[in-house]
Amino acid sequence: MVAAQVASGVRAEPVRLTSAVVLSLAASAVAFLAARCGLRRAGGAFLAVATAGYAAEWVGVRTGVPFGEYSYTSVLKPQVGGVPVVVAVAWGGMGLAAHAVATVLAPKRRGWRWALGAVALTAWDLFLDPQMLRLGLWTWADGGTYRGVPLSNFAGWLLVSFLIMVLIDVVVGPRFPGVSRGLVALYAVMAAMETLAFAVVFEPRDVVVAAAGGVSMGTFAALAWRRAWRR
Repeated sequence: MVAAQVASGVRAEPVRLTSAVVLSLAASAVAFLAARCGLRRAGGAFLAVATAGYAAEWVGVRTGVPFGEYSYTSVLKPQVGGVPVVVAVAWGGMGLAAHAVATVLAPKRRGWRWALGAVALTAWDLFLDPQMLRLGLWTWADGGTYRGVPLSNFAGWLLVSFLIMVLIDVVVGPRFPGVSRGLVALYAVMAAMETLAFAVVFEPRDVVVAAAGGVSMGTFAALAWRRAWRR
């Protein structure tokens, strides 16, 4: 995943490696969770999150709710109903990682866990949206204040991410068998990888995105990493 992400920043056609990054992310997330609760529940949680993410995107491109008015270009394929399949896969992979981070930070308080997980997952979009816009994978109807992204997008992410955190808890079950350190590490690696990519790899570089995403994801990663390795 790291190799594909770095290569995507230096090759002339980086979009070809986008799917490789996402598929590696998703496979790693499912494997780490399966080691804790079995492949059936891990696969079920991933499919539930991917389906929820796809549904939110399907509604979003048609109505502008909950993210704002946007549309996908034809670059990412295959697409179903105007939504690239790889986008749903990305929701699934990072959804599981963000849930693990939140579970470390609030293991016994479900409401706090769902809220923290929603913010942790939304923090990833501080990197994701600017990166995908520069690759021409989607467009916003009216642009926005954060690197061309409207603030409504992040409000929508918080809402969908909160529902995803609830969904993972429901599918995995109330007796969650401990937190996967692998998922926490996956979140931390993604935070570091995206920060370095925007700071030194991508052309043109973007220190604003590197700082915003790095501080946001990095804070969650550092706190979760510290607590996870104390267990």
